[in-house]
Amino acid sequence: MAKDQDSYSHSGVDYSKMDPVKLLAQSKAKSTAKNLKAFDAHEVVASRGESAYVWEEADSYRALVIEGLGTKNLIADEVRKLTGKTHYDAIAQDAIAMVVNDLIVVGALPQVVNAYFAVGNSDWLTDEVRAKDLINGWAKACDLAGAAWGGGETPTLKDIVEPQAIDLGGCAVGIIKDKNNLVLGDKLRAGDKVVLVESSGMHANGVTLIRSHAQKNPAIYAEKLPDGRLFGEALLTPTPIYVALVRSLQQAKIDLHYMVNITGHGWRKLMRANEAFTYSMDYLPEVQPEFAVIQKMSGVTEEEMYGNYNMGAGFALYVAAKDADKVVKTANQVGFKAWIAGDVEAGPKQVIIKSKKITFSEESLGVR
Repeated sequence: MAKDQDSYSHSGVDYSKMDPVKLLAQSKAKSTAKNLKAFDAHEVVASRGESAYVWEEADSYRALVIEGLGTKNLIADEVRKLTGKTHYDAIAQDAIAMVVNDLIVVGALPQVVNAYFAVGNSDWLTDEVRAKDLINGWAKACDLAGAAWGGGETPTLKDIVEPQAIDLGGCAVGIIKDKNNLVLGDKLRAGDKVVLVESSGMHANGVTLIRSHAQKNPAIYAEKLPDGRLFGEALLTPTPIYVALVRSLQQAKIDLHYMVNITGHGWRKLMRANEAFTYSMDYLPEVQPEFAVIQKMSGVTEEEMYGNYNMGAGFALYVAAKDADKVVKTANQVGFKAWIAGDVEAGPKQVIIKSKKITFSEESLGVR
C-alpha cells in the first residue's frame, strides 16, 4: 500500500509521521499510572493502545476518551453557501460520535460528555443561527448517547485558530458497572465472526483529502449524486452514535470478544487487537455513492479507499460464531443494518478483503 498511501499523505495527513509520536506518548504516559494508587485505583494495562483508557476502581471500571472532530465543519461552511443551512447540528453529532464511539469499544457506557469549542475570534459566536444549531445539536447528541453534558471550554485562540473557524472536540467519562463487560481483545479466538455495522457515509475521517481537492474545484460540493443529494450534503450526513447497540448487546448478555470503531486507518482498524490474527472478510456492505466521487476526484485506488475510509461499515464487533446472528438481530432492533462479514483465523496479523484481492499487513497499521 506504500505507493497509494503517498497520495493520501500529500493532503497533509500522513499516519506514518503521526503514529511514532503517538507511540512515544503512550510510552511516557504509562509511566504515570502509579499516580492512581493514591485513589485506591489502578490502570488496566491492556487498555493502553485501545481507543479508550481504562482504570479499575472498587465497584467498577472507568474509561476516558478525548477526541477532536477534525476539519469536517469547514465542509459545512462551504455547503451552507449552497443550501442556506449551517449543518452544525449534524456537525455536533459528529463530534460527540467521535468521542463516545471510541469509549464504547472497551465496554464502557458514557456518563458525562464535555465540550471543547475553540475559536480564533469571538465574532464566530455571534452568528446566532449557527451557534444555536451547534448547541442544540450537541445536547441532542448527548441524549442519543445517554450521557449528561457536564460543561466544557470555549477558548479564543487568536493566531492559532483561523478567525473564521472553530475547532471542535470533546471528552467523555464512561463506566463499566458489570466488570464482565470489559472488552480488550483477550477473548478473541480463531473461529470468531466479525460483524460489521452500517455507516452513514464518510463520518468524520478522510476529510482533509476531500478538502484539498475541493479547494481546487469548489463546484464539486454541488455535484448531484445518483440518489439526488448534493455531494456536499452527503458528506455532512452525521455519524451514527452506536451506544444503544452496545448497551443492548450487554443487556442481552452477549459475550463481546472485541469491538472497533472504524475511523481513521479505515479497514486496517479491523486488526487493532493486540494479538495476532488474520481477519478474512467475505462480505462487503454496499458503499454509499459519495465514496465513488471521493475516489474519482482524488484518483486513489480501492486499496487506499479501504485503507482510510469506512466504506459502508462504521463499527465492527467480534463474537463467537454461535452469537453472530444474535448480534445482527440486536443491531436491527435498535435501527442498524449489520452483517456477518468475516472470520477471525489463526495466522499473521492482517486483514484480507477477499473479493477485492486487498491485503493489509500488520506493518500498514502503525499504531493500535
